[in-house]
Amino acid sequence: MSRKNFAYSPYQTRYIMLQAILFYTPRWLWKNWEGGKIHALMMDLDVGICSEIEKKQKKKLLLDYLWDNLKFHNWWAYRYYFCELLALANVIGQMFLMNRFFDGAFLTFGIDVISFVESDQEDRVDPMIYIFPRMTKCTFYKYGVSGEVERLDAVCILPLNVVNEKIYIFLWFWFLILFVLTSGCILYRIIIILSPRMRVYLLRLRFRLIRRDAIDVIVCKSKMGDWFLIYMLGENVDSLIFRDVMHELAARLGHRHHLHIHPSGLGGGKEIQEA
Repeated sequence: MSRKNFAYSPYQTRYIMLQAILFYTPRWLWKNWEGGKIHALMMDLDVGICSEIEKKQKKKLLLDYLWDNLKFHNWWAYRYYFCELLALANVIGQMFLMNRFFDGAFLTFGIDVISFVESDQEDRVDPMIYIFPRMTKCTFYKYGVSGEVERLDAVCILPLNVVNEKIYIFLWFWFLILFVLTSGCILYRIIIILSPRMRVYLLRLRFRLIRRDAIDVIVCKSKMGDWFLIYMLGENVDSLIFRDVMHELAARLGHRHHLHIHPSGLGGGKEIQEA
């Protein structure tokens, strides 16, 4: 294995701080764009313990908002999806930045460590020691007895690199896990955007108290952004209250409980509207 010189130590702390800021950026963007909408619409309905009059008033307010702002939530939802896409780009970008930071040795760092563990003891070279040496040659300069600068060579122990190698092997596998999970999340979002039937299925799967025909009507007459808001509200509002609001919203959208449901599962045989 060829010899390499790494000059990362003086910048390591600043680089990790930069990574933390970059990872926090998508969350910061969404918190500002979301503007507390979900919390405001919840109106403490997540607990469900309040008087019937107060509960009825809050349900009406929530229902009126959903009705008045139907089909106006796409931009709100797409900004959330953009933050998820930004998180994926952040993971990929940081892996390549880290690779440049370590002079091309980071992208294969985890694979090299696994290969090192599985290889013969006589032939293997520890990639962690290769990147994070524990001993190195140090050169010191000091004034001698004659007043001239003398050069002294010595062997230095670098105990901190024992910690560094563990940190960066963890980061390598952590980046890999984040990449896989975030890529799966992006694929999931693409399917949701392109497939209204998947939105119906997810609502039915998650909120079993809501009648299927009501879900069909809501998805049919709303857009993808409305679906996203409804799903988020359902995750945060009391299930019984959410069921009542969804049934009333479906009724406003023209749903009748005795309406014949097409065998495909979509109310009245209508095609579900695309986002």
